[in-house]
Amino acid sequence: MTFLSNKPDFPVAKPLFCSILGNTLISTIPGISGAGPSPEKTLYTPILDAELIVRGDIRSMPIRPNTPTGCPTPASITRSMMVLTGLVPVFINAGLMHSPTVPCIDVYGAVGEDPRFTDAVPHAAELVERGKYLGGLFSTLCDTLVLGECVPGGTTTALCVLRALGFQANVSSSYIENPVSLKEEISRTVLERIKSKNCTTPLEIMQCCGDPMMPVATGICLGYKGNLVLAGGTQMLAVAGLLKNMGEFPPRVITTEYVRADKSANIEALARKTGVEISFVNPEFGDLGHSGLARYCIGEVKEGMGAGGSMALAYMLGHRQDEIKNHIFETVSRYC
Repeated sequence: MTFLSNKPDFPVAKPLFCSILGNTLISTIPGISGAGPSPEKTLYTPILDAELIVRGDIRSMPIRPNTPTGCPTPASITRSMMVLTGLVPVFINAGLMHSPTVPCIDVYGAVGEDPRFTDAVPHAAELVERGKYLGGLFSTLCDTLVLGECVPGGTTTALCVLRALGFQANVSSSYIENPVSLKEEISRTVLERIKSKNCTTPLEIMQCCGDPMMPVATGICLGYKGNLVLAGGTQMLAVAGLLKNMGEFPPRVITTEYVRADKSANIEALARKTGVEISFVNPEFGDLGHSGLARYCIGEVKEGMGAGGSMALAYMLGHRQDEIKNHIFETVSRYC
């Protein structure tokens, strides 16, 4: 299989990699997210991942950047690609529970509430406008924007948003065994609440059941003038679905082959329904001789922090497949 399917045909001269950080209280529901050593500690994951990418290690907490099984966090992959390409990543604080430990652009959002009980992102309209401003700013800085995200629990908010928009969505998971029944139970409760409130527009749906990343990413897509890539899986397809229902043309999505291979999700069908051109990176981690990276091939983690998009960006900038894979191997071998 090719390293990057359906390679974008636009030239990349002056790229920028940016990732949106956020929290949703959905991630604190036991069993919903594997993006942290415990449900409560998932609220630290975006901060620690950004710290790893910027500094090369995690200094603010005594924690290693891999799961208990030894699977490296996708942030370590993104870190490797930033070093390989010489790019300086940008982070946006869309709504974090704890203060970030690296410089971030702050849009003054708040943590996403649990949409089973209350509106998740009540100030979504303001966040869309602030995202538009950043999209305009990025237009002056780069010709290609690769936009990632880190929101533990975000595949569940994506499920709620996509279902509320009318898409027959099945979303991925950081777990090998996707907690589908738990996600479905949450989604049913949330959709009943949305129906009782008569929320129908994309903005109303974001307010009711989204997470803070979604309105910021949506606004950036509306404001950016250039080549834009949404780097992520079903969470970025939720952004694409919002844009489509706004009457906008969604940008390209790039994610990993490991998300596409997830039988519990329907990412290719979702891409068709949302009108998205989607590409998949296949780094063939099983061939590298690293037991932790090989766990991606059996469905652990799969994607996150724009890892797929960062690998694709390095490839589009002219780095060879073997060069990319070897650099990732060398990077993660320092941690586990």
